[in-house]
Amino acid sequence: MANSHWTIEGLPWDKLDQAKASPDMLKLAKAAALVEYNGHIYADYLCNVFREDPVFCDVVRQWAIEEVQHGEALGTWASRIDPSWDFQAAVKRFRDGYQIDIDAMESKRGSRAGELVARCIVETGTSSYYTALAEATEEPVFKQICKHIAADELRHYKLFYDHLKRYLESEKLNRVQRLMVCLSRINETEDDELSYAFYAANYWTRPYERVENNAEYTSLAYSFYRPHHVDRMVGMVFKASGLKPHTWLHNWAAKFAYKRMHQKAETARLAA
Repeated sequence: MANSHWTIEGLPWDKLDQAKASPDMLKLAKAAALVEYNGHIYADYLCNVFREDPVFCDVVRQWAIEEVQHGEALGTWASRIDPSWDFQAAVKRFRDGYQIDIDAMESKRGSRAGELVARCIVETGTSSYYTALAEATEEPVFKQICKHIAADELRHYKLFYDHLKRYLESEKLNRVQRLMVCLSRINETEDDELSYAFYAANYWTRPYERVENNAEYTSLAYSFYRPHHVDRMVGMVFKASGLKPHTWLHNWAAKFAYKRMHQKAETARLAA
């Protein structure tokens, strides 16, 4: 799964247009760079949980290489738009302030199948997010980076889903249990990781205020989603849950999710 189809050096840097890089996009890119760059840390955790599955661990290590490349690409772009921003210094701030339990030997999802459901949800969110950013930005290099990452994350979703099917043969997770894992992981998008990354990337000169940083991050990130992004996202969540997409329930859930997302964005905007 080595990522050979695109490189950072091969991006169209000669077309970089600072005038088309909005301040909001720059803030989000900086924060995303820090989270993506931590791919190898999450790989350590996953290889602990799946320690008896060397084939999957090899896949996870290759996955992490691509995730780190995403972080490097976003960090490089942000540094070129804002030369005063030190990517590696921001990475250190983020890792010092936000840490995950990489020594855990069991998944907090209750099973390895549950862990793979959760991974599918993460890839669902990132693929949709970068697609939304790619469609919204007018800056050529950032648009290309986001398109590359969105495609990679969709492929990662399929990868984790294939392994999920394998684990479901031995770990009988029913649809309700899978759906509960999905909803739990979706709710975790509002935890400290993203808000602290946003802080460490943009506002490190002042004390961390979780509510304030989370509100600004949410208002910015959610504002770029459109109905078709959410519809696709809900379809991927349904698939990971074992539910059929493109049904009346899927259509209702997509409309509800889009409405709820923009309500949160508006509430966050007023609170920011």
